[in-house]
Amino acid sequence: MNFSEVFKQSNQLCKVSPDGKYLATCVQYRLVVRDVATLQILQLYTCLDQVSHMEWSSDSQFILCAMYKRGLVQVWSLEQPDWHCKIDEGSIGLVASRWSPDGRHVLNTTEFSLRITVWSLCTKAVSYIKYPKACQKGLDFSRDGCYMALAERRDCKDYVSIFVCDDWHLLRHFETETQDLAGVEWSPNGCVLAVWESCLEYKVLLYSLDGRLLSTYSAYEWSLGIKSVSWSPSSQFLAIGSYDEMVRILNHITWKTVAQFQHPSSINNTKAVVYKEVEKRPAVSEDLSIHNISMGSTLFSTQSKYEIFLPPVHLPVVKPDPERANPKIGISSLAFSSDSRYLATKNDSMASVVWVWDMQKMSLAAVLEQTAPVRCFQWDPRQARLAMCTGNNKLYLWSPAGCVAVQVPAEGGFQVQSLSWHSSGDSLILLGKDHLCLCYMETEQEDKVL
Repeated sequence: MNFSEVFKQSNQLCKVSPDGKYLATCVQYRLVVRDVATLQILQLYTCLDQVSHMEWSSDSQFILCAMYKRGLVQVWSLEQPDWHCKIDEGSIGLVASRWSPDGRHVLNTTEFSLRITVWSLCTKAVSYIKYPKACQKGLDFSRDGCYMALAERRDCKDYVSIFVCDDWHLLRHFETETQDLAGVEWSPNGCVLAVWESCLEYKVLLYSLDGRLLSTYSAYEWSLGIKSVSWSPSSQFLAIGSYDEMVRILNHITWKTVAQFQHPSSINNTKAVVYKEVEKRPAVSEDLSIHNISMGSTLFSTQSKYEIFLPPVHLPVVKPDPERANPKIGISSLAFSSDSRYLATKNDSMASVVWVWDMQKMSLAAVLEQTAPVRCFQWDPRQARLAMCTGNNKLYLWSPAGCVAVQVPAEGGFQVQSLSWHSSGDSLILLGKDHLCLCYMETEQEDKVL
C-alpha cells in the first residue's frame, strides 16, 4: 500500500472523472485537473468566486462549478480549455446545481425551490420545471439516464413527476399517498421508484414507471420513522433504516420484510466476528496475522490494530438528548457492497461502530468498533472491501478475510475526514480538512489480507 504526496483542496471538493482518467479538485476559486496516473496538472481554471459545488459530466468532457452565494454556474471543457460557459440565475438565487445524465444540460434549483431551470449547452435553450419540493432527496435520475423523477408540492399535496430526459417532456404525473414526502430513488434496474415519508412517519411507497402503486410498507405508526434508504445494486433488496435502531430489508417480489437487523448494545451472536481497534505504542517486531494486524512506521507515536473479542461484547452507547432536535439515534448510514453480498450500517447512538451484515445468510457477519466516531465508510466498487475513516490519521479496511488499520504517512498529521474509491478499486482518495492524498492498493501482502 502506497501513498501519494499531499495536495491542497477546499470544501472537500475532489472528484475522479467517470472514465477514471482525471482528478478534479477545487482550491478556493481555482479548479485543478490532474492526470490520475501521474498526478500531473493538465488544466487550471479560474472561477469567478469560491466554488460551492463541483461535478463531472457523465462523459468526463465537462466540469460544472457552482457558486451558490453568487447565483453563478461556470462550465469548463477539458478538450477545449478556452471554451467556457457562465450561467447567471440573477436575483432569484441558486441552492443546487447538477448535470443531466447526457452531460449536456445543467439543472439549477433556485432559492426557496421556486423552480428548476434546465439549461442546454448545445442549443442554449432554457426550460423551466415548476413546483419542485424542497426535501431531503427530491430528484433522482434512473441508472440508464432515461428518466428523471421529481418530487413536487402543489396545493398542500405531494406529487411525483416523471420526465423523459431526451427532451424533458412529462411522461407521468401522479399524487403520492404521503403527508410530507422526504425522498425519491429509482431502483438500479430502473423498474421501481421508492418514495418515502419524512422522519415523522414510517411509510415507504413503491411505484412502477407508469405511476402505479405497487406496494406500501409501514413498520409501525408512532412518530420518528425513516432515517435512511438504500437499494441493493441487484435491485433485489430495499434497506430501510429507522429511528428505532433497526434495518428492515424488503424483497423485490412481495415487498415484504425478509429480515430485520437489530443493533443491540450487547453482542451475543457467536457467529459474528467482533473487531475492536486498539491503540498501542509501536514495536519493532510484530507478529502480523490475518486477524491481528499492525501497520505503519514505528517512527509514529501510536499505532492501531484490531483485536477479536469473543461474545458477549458490550458496545459504547451515547444516549441522545431528548431536548435537542435531530437526536443522535437511529440508522443514518446504509451501504451495500457492489455484489450485494454485504450491507454496512451505522447506528448514531453507537457512532464508533460499523455493522456488516451477510445478505445471503441474512445475519450479522462482523462488528467493527473504532476508538472514535466513524466519519465515513464506502465499499470498494469491484470487491467486498469496506474502507472507513474516523477523523484521525488512519485508514481502516475490512473484508471477509479480516481487518487492517493503516497509518497515513503524510507530514503535518494528515487527518482523514472523508474518503472515496476510484472506480477501478485500485486506489482511494483521502480527504482532510484542507488537503488530500491518494492511497494505492498495490502491495501483495495487503492483497492476501484483503
